[in-house]
Amino acid sequence: MRLWLAAVGRAKPGPARDLFEEYQGRLGWPLTLREVEVKKRVEGEELKRLEAELLLAAIPAGAKLVALDERGRALPSSDFAARIGAWRDQGTADIAFVIGGADGLAEEVRRRADLLLAFGPMTWPHMMVRGMLAEQLYRAQQILAGHPYHRA
Repeated sequence: MRLWLAAVGRAKPGPARDLFEEYQGRLGWPLTLREVEVKKRVEGEELKRLEAELLLAAIPAGAKLVALDERGRALPSSDFAARIGAWRDQGTADIAFVIGGADGLAEEVRRRADLLLAFGPMTWPHMMVRGMLAEQLYRAQQILAGHPYHRA
């Protein structure tokens, strides 16, 4: 199984990128990051539409899609792991995660998603969400392996 992360914006060197890379390196599943940016100076719905096109083009066709969205479901880590494990056991080849820009995700991406996921009701910096997602993927891997990393 391969994991993909399509995210709006380019990560600069620093603690947020380091955190992502730390957990990306721990994963047994390959996690590929594809960063996208709209080059035109547009705003609002047009910006979200263009970001949606770039995000969806950056992930493999047929991948299970998890959209990180503040209006999504906040899952316990064990439930998130169970969802990942079920997709793995069903033979899913690719699971893709998308993180939109500052204005959020276009409805097109939300409708395409197999899961809308939130990291709680608070707003998080998008660069920090990358590290949080990578850690939760690592945690899911450890839960599925029966490793004591996750203690609930």
